[in-house]
Amino acid sequence: MPFATGVLPTVLPAVLSAVLILAPAGVPPAAGPPSAPAFVPVPAFAPVRALAGPYDSQPLHGTALFSVKAADNAAAQEFTVSGTRVSRVAVYLGSTAATGRVTAQIRRDKADAASVIASRTVSLDSLGGAGAGWLEFPIGADVTPGTTYHLHLQATTTENKTIAWYGTTTTVPDSLTSWNYDKAYWGGWHASTSSRLAFRVNPPDTERCGETEPCYVPTSALAARTAGLLSNGTATEAVLPSFAVGAAYVGGSNVLTLPSGRRRYLPAGARKSAVVPADDPGAQAQITESRAWLAAGRIPGTTADRRAAAQRALLSMRALLQPNGAFAAAWSPPWEYSWPRDGAFAAVAFAATGHDEEAYRILRYDADTQRADGTWEARTKLDGSGPPDSRAWQLDGNGWVPWATWQWYRAAPAADRDERLRALYPMVRRAADHAAASLGADGLPPASPDYWELGTDTPNIGTAAPLLAGLNAAADLADRLGQGQDADRWALAARRLSDGIAASFAPLGYPRTADGRHGRDSAAAFMAPPVNTAPADVRAALDSTHAALLLPNGGLSPGNDPGFSWGSYAWTASTSFFALAWAHLGETGKAQGVLDWLLSKCNGLGELPETVNGSGRPSSVAPLGWTGALLLMTELALEGRPLPAPPLRPAPDAGTR
Repeated sequence: MPFATGVLPTVLPAVLSAVLILAPAGVPPAAGPPSAPAFVPVPAFAPVRALAGPYDSQPLHGTALFSVKAADNAAAQEFTVSGTRVSRVAVYLGSTAATGRVTAQIRRDKADAASVIASRTVSLDSLGGAGAGWLEFPIGADVTPGTTYHLHLQATTTENKTIAWYGTTTTVPDSLTSWNYDKAYWGGWHASTSSRLAFRVNPPDTERCGETEPCYVPTSALAARTAGLLSNGTATEAVLPSFAVGAAYVGGSNVLTLPSGRRRYLPAGARKSAVVPADDPGAQAQITESRAWLAAGRIPGTTADRRAAAQRALLSMRALLQPNGAFAAAWSPPWEYSWPRDGAFAAVAFAATGHDEEAYRILRYDADTQRADGTWEARTKLDGSGPPDSRAWQLDGNGWVPWATWQWYRAAPAADRDERLRALYPMVRRAADHAAASLGADGLPPASPDYWELGTDTPNIGTAAPLLAGLNAAADLADRLGQGQDADRWALAARRLSDGIAASFAPLGYPRTADGRHGRDSAAAFMAPPVNTAPADVRAALDSTHAALLLPNGGLSPGNDPGFSWGSYAWTASTSFFALAWAHLGETGKAQGVLDWLLSKCNGLGELPETVNGSGRPSSVAPLGWTGALLLMTELALEGRPLPAPPLRPAPDAGTR
């Protein structure tokens, strides 16, 4: 059955020299019967290579040409080869059906099932359901050079959905005939005079899917903007979901093995990835260096799966870290900025796993980008030149950065850590002084946007809890450097803040705001270690907050403020806050339950996404560096290496300083 033609597709963002095109559904056909099926997502036109010799490929696939649903529809493409063996064929398929089977056959006669010389069937379930892209069939057939054969395709499904073989209506010189079998419309087989199906017979590695064009991509995978990262230490490149299908990282690296067996990586000094043979020395050198970096630190995890997830988190965080110390939240334009909050958690995770240089690099960047009043912008461009827009600054950074500095100091090599701390101390002093000065008569900080990046009209726990950790951290660091007056000043402020939190937030179970009018907030977990020493009532608050924020997909919403809805999306960082807190409180079973859910939501490359949609699938971006850092810190606690929380220093006695 012929499909609609002449429709201008919508181009979506892309990378790796390809784009994904989404053609609109339900467009009436320009030719053919009214029942012609709708379009499905398809990648863009591929370049046409010069045709010479056998007709064994036609790469253009901009149009859904023929339905291949049995029993009344099928399609076939004539082809010839120069060799004596066919080992693989590929077709460009689009399906809105999630279940069913697709069978490719090599026939001598398209219409004669008895003429089949090779056959291979795949299930749509195994491909991930509905989707589109190049679908490869390993197949074995002895053939005669120069003889015309037919690549026959037919699918079965119980769904009333479309399964189509794509191609082009553009003239293809010297091509062989494409055939459409439509019993109701043509009465049987019909030779197309203007359309040519997209196919490849014995494609060379450079033309295999996953190289310059995607393999069959399930539409569910397209809920995420990115699926992985390539990096060479100075540049980073995102892996699109459409190019992650069938690929896998080489263990201990950010080098990808493609379906063809070749490798994609970001060569040293390059800003764009290259596809190379499996034994390429540049790719191998990068793998060796990456594994050595991992071996120089610690990979936590109480099981093999958790160690693998921790390793991937470390490598992804390293890929997001820039040479100047900026830490990108993720690698897609809206996330390619450095937030003090995300960087703080990354610095702590790097330090705790033995990667001191990376941790200190982030803290130096914080020192370089601190504003004159001791605060930070909500986020900065990765070159450190300033904020990308007028987004309101967030006071919680004045807690997170000193806390991260304290955590780094605790883990740093003792030989020179005091000297290195002195280089950071002016930053800590400015941050802590601003935090202390911000406290009101009730001991609480002013209302400020927190990690939700939304303002509140009264103080929120997402700011108060980090500031408490930061003031306690700053006081302890001051003591270690002999800065007693600073230590006393910040310890007094920390005690005032602690009392304010106890008076305003604790009686309500540590809700989002001190007035209790904005629901529960996952930031309640910031009152537990390793952020803060846990008050006696925090365990009950964690249980009730977790129950209040739990979604049907098993993850958590950041909060349940009646005035703002997060929808059905679970946020992996917010969910991980509870794993981190419970692991450090010794509630191992609860922490492991959260981690099990988190790891079940990793994508096909093993990356942790920012969100999980209502269907339980990774969405937004992957990886998210913040979630990776939380995973690492949690795993350390579960294997018996918990991170400390800054101590709540006793108030100084009068006249002792």
